[in-house]
Amino acid sequence: MAEVLHQRVTLSTGVELDVWTAGDAANPPILFLQGFPESHRTWRHQMAALSDSFFCIAPDQRGYARSQKLPEVKDYRIGNLVADVFALADAFGAERFTLVGHDWGGAIAWAVAIKNQARVERLILCNAAHPYVFQHTLVFDRDQRLASQYMKDFRERDIEGEVAAKGMDWFFEDRFAKLSGGPITAEDKAAYIDEWSQPGALTAMLNWYRASPMQVPGMDAPAEMTPFLAAPFPKLHMPVLVIWGVNDEALLPCQLEGLDEHIERLTVVRVEDAGHFIPWERPEAVNQAMRNWLG
Repeated sequence: MAEVLHQRVTLSTGVELDVWTAGDAANPPILFLQGFPESHRTWRHQMAALSDSFFCIAPDQRGYARSQKLPEVKDYRIGNLVADVFALADAFGAERFTLVGHDWGGAIAWAVAIKNQARVERLILCNAAHPYVFQHTLVFDRDQRLASQYMKDFRERDIEGEVAAKGMDWFFEDRFAKLSGGPITAEDKAAYIDEWSQPGALTAMLNWYRASPMQVPGMDAPAEMTPFLAAPFPKLHMPVLVIWGVNDEALLPCQLEGLDEHIERLTVVRVEDAGHFIPWERPEAVNQAMRNWLG
């Protein structure tokens, strides 16, 4: 296994990120984007498996862990997060790259690929909803709408105040561990709580939800088309691999329906015994799917 190296990188967007790399920089680059509420550690198994053939780059995205935390909700709008990814690739001299994302990192990966298809050579998503399909299911699929009501909580409730009153252990158990279908060691838990306890980290992570343009209707709201769904949506031309843990309680299997309408070259791998945090819940299945597909 290649050594994992850490460095602090100042992007052209003005944001400083902690970044971990593994493998030979002369190899093809592969960028990993973590989701909520994790960090680069999401990808530890995949970096170990792929660093013999790829130059693996995994940041803590803006607002997470010890990466820079900007103060305004608007700082976490999709356009800013997408710009960070291109700037990160530029910082490592990667004109074209394979992009991998999970959860929120997957949402950004979808957006990056849509923004500039010429730069994303291949795209891999692990339990990460395509933006059009996700918004459509939030409106028209009652089960997905119910499963996503937590997003309204993250936007509207004083989660920071609740954590201050109840403690970070409460946040770990109530907002994270419940969704996990895999083992979380004491070392893992300590790492999460350390990352979330950094000054401003909890608010910054929640600001990703607060800045999102996704509409999450209440359970009694009518199912009506939105301007987002009515607008033309670009089709992706690069090869796309979607790896999906079918026991995910936050993103339901309906996220796989209609994907082929948005992607020319789509491969879907379903993992029956996995939940939302599939990169570390079922690392062997994820690694095998990636290796087989990457060739």
